[in-house]
Amino acid sequence: MSKILIRGAKVLGGEPQDVLIDGETIAEVGTGLDAEGAEVVEAGGKVLLPGLVDLHTHLREPGREDSETVLTGTRAAACGGYTAVFAMANTFPVADTAGVVEQVWRLGREHGYCDVQPVGAVTVGLEGRKLAELGAMHESAAGVTVFSDDGKCVDDAVIMRRALEYVKAFGGVVAQHAQEPRLTEGAQMNEGVVSAELGLGGWPAVAEESIIARDVLLADHVGSRVHICHLSTAGSVEIVRWAKSRGIRVTAEVTPHHLLLTDELVRTYNPVYKVNPPLRTERDVHALREALADGTIDIVATDHAPHPHEDKDCEWAAAAMGMVGLETALSVVQETMVDTGLLDWAGVADRMSFKPARIGQATGHGRPVSAGEPANLTLVDTAYRGQVDPAGFASRSRNTPYEGRELPGRVTHTWLRGKATLVDGKLT
Repeated sequence: MSKILIRGAKVLGGEPQDVLIDGETIAEVGTGLDAEGAEVVEAGGKVLLPGLVDLHTHLREPGREDSETVLTGTRAAACGGYTAVFAMANTFPVADTAGVVEQVWRLGREHGYCDVQPVGAVTVGLEGRKLAELGAMHESAAGVTVFSDDGKCVDDAVIMRRALEYVKAFGGVVAQHAQEPRLTEGAQMNEGVVSAELGLGGWPAVAEESIIARDVLLADHVGSRVHICHLSTAGSVEIVRWAKSRGIRVTAEVTPHHLLLTDELVRTYNPVYKVNPPLRTERDVHALREALADGTIDIVATDHAPHPHEDKDCEWAAAAMGMVGLETALSVVQETMVDTGLLDWAGVADRMSFKPARIGQATGHGRPVSAGEPANLTLVDTAYRGQVDPAGFASRSRNTPYEGRELPGRVTHTWLRGKATLVDGKLT
């Protein structure tokens, strides 16, 4: 593999430097590096980050290839600056056995646009009644370390406790979709003023908060790790903050759309805004941003949830829940966190690369941009502003809430172990 010299990049938003890639590794970082024998990429002051890591992606394969495949999903990931994604288990068949997780893992290796780490189901068939083959999935070639029934809540406290006890033995983590099902029967959107005015079934914040409160106490009792998926309310923030102050081993994620969008958008009845958990209030958005800034919320995860147009282009009540997010996540984080002064680019690298890689144990990812480290990198033109056009997405689906919206920043290059997967905004 040839050498690549990235010239004049602001590493983590700092002063411009040169970064020399030799094969799969960063060979040198400094100024005025020798470009002899190297392909030169003129960064021109663009920001260089470690390759992003998404702990929460739906790739849909096997079973729903009409929505997404491992190939199209990883191509979308490369366009968004990601070099590793964790693929959720709600496929058909469910990824609840060693055979299915190995299938997903091998598809990721074959396509090569980013590393794919399967997430194993907590319970058989996501049904919440019997633990899945947690140990077998961990010991498989896929080496599963994260387990989740995402899309459904592990609402049985005994099953949740047993899962936490089981994964503790090999240092795994249970990622909980916090949603008390009895409190959300028939729910269509956030419960509040807007739902009352529209006459839509309300999804109360307490449905999320009660599960989080239970699970942090269970994690404390067991001495295991629990991760909270797509945290969305101010009350949830306070529970996680309290748990961390007690030394409980809890981590949490927020999605880009919960950092930017509110339930006021549901007044349009456009199903593109229908998501699980639902868009919340302006107060919740403010609390989530502050919590991400102060570290109460550990990471940003996309919850990339592709759907074919027939599942979204219909009446609100019948529409599927979910939004695509891999190709717009970094732009939304720049808009909500960097351009508002809440985070610098080093903070973005921490929340979107270093910490998610650490939580999911993604070997070789989330590493410093320094000599000797794997060359998993993304280059971002932070001065760019443009309208989101889903027609140009690499994802197979187009259900983005940002169509026509102007957002900042554009990933121009992505490298996976020194191999360019995206060059000048175009997939290789």
